[in-house]
Amino acid sequence: MGFYENQVLPRAIDLMLGNKEMGKLRRRALEGATGSVVEIGFGSGTNLPYYPDGVKQVYAVDPALVGRKLAAKRVAASPIAVDYVGLDGASIPLDDASVDTAVSTWTLCTVPDVDAALRELRRVVRPGGTLVFLEHGLADDAKIAHRQHRWNPIQKRFAGGCNVDRDHEALIAAAGFDIAQLSKFWISGPKVMSYMYAGAAINP
Repeated sequence: MGFYENQVLPRAIDLMLGNKEMGKLRRRALEGATGSVVEIGFGSGTNLPYYPDGVKQVYAVDPALVGRKLAAKRVAASPIAVDYVGLDGASIPLDDASVDTAVSTWTLCTVPDVDAALRELRRVVRPGGTLVFLEHGLADDAKIAHRQHRWNPIQKRFAGGCNVDRDHEALIAAAGFDIAQLSKFWISGPKVMSYMYAGAAINP
């Protein structure tokens, strides 16, 4: 990873996605998390304050090592044990069926091989376990979706590979998860990056 992706972007993401308004979305999305959790895109630990009491362990996966420095205060203040286990969501060094919950918040948009990452999450989540997700992605509005497809190459170039036009519902289902809960909604901001997918999917 270059200087921009490893040093600048994690700090920018911490500022943009670490505020109270995004925290409200995180809290609602993470209600279904429990037990041991693998979180891809752990970043600066912005989910930690919003995990419910049932979460006891988080295995953190993130490619930007500077995120660990940004996360240090949140990790120290959290009652949840945090172990850093890997850099790549498509290759997680955990045993099969070893965690109760997988979590991705604003991460599936950026993972280079999203299909491989979702297959890997399904591998490490126990049968009956849950994938909890909160992502921005492809809008249901055809006009906005067309704009997203046109904007996406620029977005990827300047936002560390982030895609604005991924259909997370279809991707999660294609990986073999059964979607049990899904909400789609707009938040404030440019329409091309403000359509949200939030929900939970079961590993059958």
